[in-house]
Amino acid sequence: MITIYHNPRCTKSREGLQILENSGKDFEVIKYLDEPISEAKLKEIISLLGIKPINLVRKNEAIWKSDYKGKKLTDDEIISTMINNPKLIERPIVVNNGKATIGRPPSLIIEII
Repeated sequence: MITIYHNPRCTKSREGLQILENSGKDFEVIKYLDEPISEAKLKEIISLLGIKPINLVRKNEAIWKSDYKGKKLTDDEIISTMINNPKLIERPIVVNNGKATIGRPPSLIIEII
């Protein structure tokens, strides 16, 4: 099952959702601001993406700039920060069949569906 971690207020996330809707495939939408991602799930997603946790952080968000920018954080601290502040998680994230991508640009989603 394809899963999209979606923020309806984000243009790129809405574009990613549209790609999935147009694909005709079944998928699940998780509005991660309403349904928080568990630590285990976030670690799994990061592993599927093949990136360091810091690369999943939206560094232009005000809370990152005011509270975390320039600090030396461990990977676990970064993950904890994203769990406590889900707005910091890049979006959309699409997971399918053991693969994941950040839909920036949204056309990247096509490669894994």
